[in-house]
Amino acid sequence: MFNLAGKVAVVTGATRGIGQQLAIALAEAGADLALLQREPEDQGTKAVIESLGRDCIVVPCDLAHMDQVKQAIPAVISHFGKVDILVNNAGVQRRAPAVEFAETDWDDVLQVNLKAVWLLCQAAGRHMTERRQGKIINLASLLTYQGGITVPAYAAAKGGIGQLTKALANEWAKYGVNVNAIVPGYFATDMNEALLADQERNKQITERIPAGRWGSPEDMKGSIVFLASSASDYIHGHLLAVDGGWLGR
Repeated sequence: MFNLAGKVAVVTGATRGIGQQLAIALAEAGADLALLQREPEDQGTKAVIESLGRDCIVVPCDLAHMDQVKQAIPAVISHFGKVDILVNNAGVQRRAPAVEFAETDWDDVLQVNLKAVWLLCQAAGRHMTERRQGKIINLASLLTYQGGITVPAYAAAKGGIGQLTKALANEWAKYGVNVNAIVPGYFATDMNEALLADQERNKQITERIPAGRWGSPEDMKGSIVFLASSASDYIHGHLLAVDGGWLGR
């Protein structure tokens, strides 16, 4: 049920961290990959995937530029002939007190973290609903549920991801298209460098996680294979927390 042989998966933000491990996990399960990258010259993840015997292409795509976003899914279909799995992982973060939060930062975060996700879902959804099969997995956040501090745009975008996931699932489930989301907890990645470097805040977070540790990107691999595979065929509009127990605390 977890075999992805013959499937084509599209992953954004796979050059490092969680996204890289998501792409590798899909390849390990048998899928071929299309990596949407802002920096196409970074071939590290592609090399790992190809070493597993899988086909992999890099599609230049800056999620801040909607013209590039709109061209991405058609480019993948042109190469592989289809898209079976879409993983919207890439995101940006801006931090500032709400009263000082710059409008340009707000726009940047909402463009990349929500609008680009919507456009990729829409393009993939047109293709998948016609084929009456497909898996879309969005990366939500603890801030889909919680407000956070000094990250109003990120919280708004990730709240939107949760509702977008449910809205698309409501429409596309009848076509055999599963739309779900993964909710990562606190992971040791580049996006959390500021929190990791703050000894007091780091300690507070670690003590609140029932598992007693921050997540590592490898901890995400099982959840992505599950949601991308036939094992999850009757799961629609679900937000799967991979958080060491944080939300249950």
